[in-house]
Amino acid sequence: MFSHMMVGSNDIARSRKFYDALFGAIGGKPGIQDDKGRLMYLHNGGIFMVTQPIDGKPATHGNGCTIGFAMDGPEQANAWHKAGTENGGTAIEDAPGVRASPAMSMYLAYLRDPDGNKLCALHRMPA
Repeated sequence: MFSHMMVGSNDIARSRKFYDALFGAIGGKPGIQDDKGRLMYLHNGGIFMVTQPIDGKPATHGNGCTIGFAMDGPEQANAWHKAGTENGGTAIEDAPGVRASPAMSMYLAYLRDPDGNKLCALHRMPA
């Protein structure tokens, strides 16, 4: 259904440091920067992009929006969370851990990137 996700940034160099560390923690490669200055991360068949807004206005995060990244397990989610907080991200919500619901249990870890975008590492726990 999805082709890619893109977030805005007011500081591409700061975002590159953050996202290179974030994706590196889960086995991804550093971002590729195109001739328009956008960063592109290719990992596990997904494309995640970071750009300065093309309208010239400041980038802002979407209130109520969350971008989720699939993880192989809790250890990978913890490495992702740690890399994010050590590279300009902010831990938010509850500490990383299992959240149970009637439908399933998930291991979740939440961050805000340096521009305020809400990110989530998610691993669906075995039944």
